[in-house]
Amino acid sequence: MKTIEANFDGLVGPTHNYGGLSFGNLASAKHANQTSNPKAAAKEGLRKMKLMMELGMVQGILPPHDRPHIPTLKSLGYGGSDAEIIEKVAKTAPGLLNNVSAAAAMWTANAATVSPSADSADGRVHFTPANLATMFHRAIEPPVTGRILKSVFADEKFFSHHNWLQGGLHAGDEGAANHNRFCTSYGARGVELFVYGKATFEGSAGPEDFPARQRLEASRAVAEHHGLKPDRVLFVQQNPLAINAGAFHNDVVAVANKHVFFYHELAFEDPEMLEENLRKCASDISFEFIKVAAADVSLKDAISSYLFNSQLISPAGEDKMTLIMPENSRDISSTKHYLEELIAGDNAIDTVKYIDVRQSMQNGGGPACLRLRVVLSEEELAAVNPRSILTEDLHDQLNKWVDRHYRDRLIPADLADPKLLEEGRTALDELSGLLGLGSIYDFQRDVD
Repeated sequence: MKTIEANFDGLVGPTHNYGGLSFGNLASAKHANQTSNPKAAAKEGLRKMKLMMELGMVQGILPPHDRPHIPTLKSLGYGGSDAEIIEKVAKTAPGLLNNVSAAAAMWTANAATVSPSADSADGRVHFTPANLATMFHRAIEPPVTGRILKSVFADEKFFSHHNWLQGGLHAGDEGAANHNRFCTSYGARGVELFVYGKATFEGSAGPEDFPARQRLEASRAVAEHHGLKPDRVLFVQQNPLAINAGAFHNDVVAVANKHVFFYHELAFEDPEMLEENLRKCASDISFEFIKVAAADVSLKDAISSYLFNSQLISPAGEDKMTLIMPENSRDISSTKHYLEELIAGDNAIDTVKYIDVRQSMQNGGGPACLRLRVVLSEEELAAVNPRSILTEDLHDQLNKWVDRHYRDRLIPADLADPKLLEEGRTALDELSGLLGLGSIYDFQRDVD
């Protein structure tokens, strides 16, 4: 039975704006309060999805969240009509309004951690929504994320859904952005690598300048929930130097596909030990480690170019792998030179394709941030909501949907406009019907 790795990208939401809310994310801070273009951002994402489809990949879609999120404001004591609430919060707590208006759910690498059926004890695909406890604007996402995942992957015969982890910062979980899987083929039993920034209760030192968002305790809990075999799981700490340099998630300095691990030499404190432990965990996997030396690409250049926040994929019918890179990476000479040498060399990666995701990049997320990887057998893929899988027709419908509903200019002051809330709800109500997702949003469920 054929097994594939699908990519489920997040559609960029109507309130895409540069709020600068993500402490430790240098790109987010650099572009804070600049003018954004939600329409261009959504179309960039759709073009990336179409490219993946053209490469023979199964490409899925996860919808935006409703923003500004009125139930969060009501839970904090604000009352009145929705328009009155927005007006009051805009006047008295504009920073709060910015937080509940963030379109950050577009970065679905943080939506959840996913383990395929080949790795789990019960033979099902397991999903745990990330609690995203470190950042307020993201910590409000898990309830809707959970509903979306349950709607897209609804068949309990094939899919198991867990609640997001409790415990706040002490069990901070950032999802698949700190998770990699290695295998000989997607359908074979794999090794799952969980990368954490700090251990809450065991005293491991974390970064000093920026927060260690992923905690060891969270990674262990997810592995337990998913029924992973202890001898096929590794937990490793991200180098605090990388986090302090702006690698807020491990996918900013490392990416894996099948047997290949492409990473920066400063991503982990002891990469040689990590490689040795991976080989011990899985003697059946012929690992290929592509370690980028700091002498070739500095940590600063790796982070600003998002060299590793690329998608490393195996296109249909191809023996070698392809890197999907942001166009911005060509603006940095060290990254450009390294990639030229990489594809000319003798290794598993022989192609680089560049895409324009500038709107996302300026807000702190590259190509890998925009997608959640889900390994699926033929039977499991057949059980996925079919309207969540991109086709040429759906791609065309979504572009027209964006044209109807999205603004092409948004500044921070626009978040106080009640019409933005109305526009977003109208758009998302139509979208949930288009994708066959049912009532996933709070405003559709009369939830305060």
